[in-house]
Amino acid sequence: MRAVLVLLAGFVGVAPAAATEAIVTGLSQNRVQITANFDGSEILIYGAVKRDAPAPLDAALEVIVTVEGPSTPLVIRRKEKVAGIWLNLSAVTIDAAPSFYAVATTGPLDKILSDTEDLRHHITLPQVIRAVGISAEAENAPDFTEALRRIRMEEDRYRIAERSVALTQETLFRTDVVLPANLTEGDYKVRLFILRGGAVIDSQERLIGVRKAGLERFLYNLAHQQPFLYGVISLLMAAVAGWAASAAFKFVRS
Repeated sequence: MRAVLVLLAGFVGVAPAAATEAIVTGLSQNRVQITANFDGSEILIYGAVKRDAPAPLDAALEVIVTVEGPSTPLVIRRKEKVAGIWLNLSAVTIDAAPSFYAVATTGPLDKILSDTEDLRHHITLPQVIRAVGISAEAENAPDFTEALRRIRMEEDRYRIAERSVALTQETLFRTDVVLPANLTEGDYKVRLFILRGGAVIDSQERLIGVRKAGLERFLYNLAHQQPFLYGVISLLMAAVAGWAASAAFKFVRS
């Protein structure tokens, strides 16, 4: 009996450890400057999976990348026609909705991500738009959040790009995310997830700083920090522009 116990202990001692996978990531740039001629920016997001053992064979590796802009509260109103006039008759308050949100994946989102993991990590659009208690504010409250998603997707501020992440030998991956010209200033959160069988194995978060630069930055700070001076300068500039236009018109006529 003692020999059997010693033999089992020997097997336990040499049993291989479960393979672990971790993500290592990088960005082509972590700063974006909004200037007068800014027309958008393209960010390369890349990474690799490091392992201490061979990759598991039971489920394929999948990658999800999200880019989220600053969130703000919103009031969404629904117009209805009353006696031939369109009126805002109902509204709901969204606690927070990202100004920009992009999702890039290696495969169909509903196939590679389970509902439980989505609820835990807030990956899909319905999970990142926080609208608590809107059911008590209006009938068919989910229609309001659906309208918000539809409008912002038409404006190219919300995007879902399935199969846009290139994965090589379940180790290296990359994707490009285009930031539009109408960016909101602030920190943009980049999250990267690796998954197997619908479950998140590891994740990493990085930041992209979006800031106004040059004359735009000066005018923005002046308007928010010294609004009276900003108003006076605006009036003077308008007066000078009007005078210059009038003088040019008189010169052309003469």
